[in-house]
Amino acid sequence: MAETTHTEERQGRMRFRPALGATIFTVVAIAIMLGLGTWQLQRLAWKTELIERIEAGLNAAPVPLPTVIGNPAEWDYHRVSATGRFLHDHELDLAARSLNGRIGYHVVTPLQRDDGTVVLVNRGWIPTEARDPATRPDGLLSGTVTVEGIVRVPTGPGWMQPDNDAWANVWFWYDIPAMAASAGVTGALPVIVEAAATPNPGGLPVGGQSNVVIPNNHLQYVVTWYGLALTLLVVYIVSQRRRDSDPT
Repeated sequence: MAETTHTEERQGRMRFRPALGATIFTVVAIAIMLGLGTWQLQRLAWKTELIERIEAGLNAAPVPLPTVIGNPAEWDYHRVSATGRFLHDHELDLAARSLNGRIGYHVVTPLQRDDGTVVLVNRGWIPTEARDPATRPDGLLSGTVTVEGIVRVPTGPGWMQPDNDAWANVWFWYDIPAMAASAGVTGALPVIVEAAATPNPGGLPVGGQSNVVIPNNHLQYVVTWYGLALTLLVVYIVSQRRRDSDPT
């Protein structure tokens, strides 16, 4: 036992003797990781507030859609009602939409209101073979109708989405000015109303196609970045312990 103790003393005790390069790298890396973690923490608070606001709008009773919408974002994900006449001769088709594994379209129909404004209404899904309105006459509602649905504000094309083809009436994403021009209507409001799941005569279109999924992964990112910072700190401390006899 005494011999072992003397050997350890000759070899020198383990001390924390950090190298300059490793210290600089670790400080910079940890600062970046903590910054990213804090940024994700702020994003978490923002996303949580956004989800709460969306849920409140979706759970509230429908309110009449106004004739003027100054800030469309304030209406996003709100339940509304709109009254007018559908202009079925000016239907617009959103392509590549599926329902229960079947590919089809979403029918967007202008709703002409008495005040002169037009609301583009996504009435719901139809199969490819029912793209021609003449194949579903029962669903072509006539006269004055009241539509309830969820307001959506167009955000532009998504990743890898193709361009819209107004000439062929094939649309992949909402573009209200272009869609209104293609339909030959004026006074279109800067929002889309996605109709609720109220059944239509004849069963088509199938309403209630709003996809309200708001991912919130920011807490995972917070834990990841802070965890990486802590791990790097531990690795740095352990790796920079040297015996007194070791060179720095």
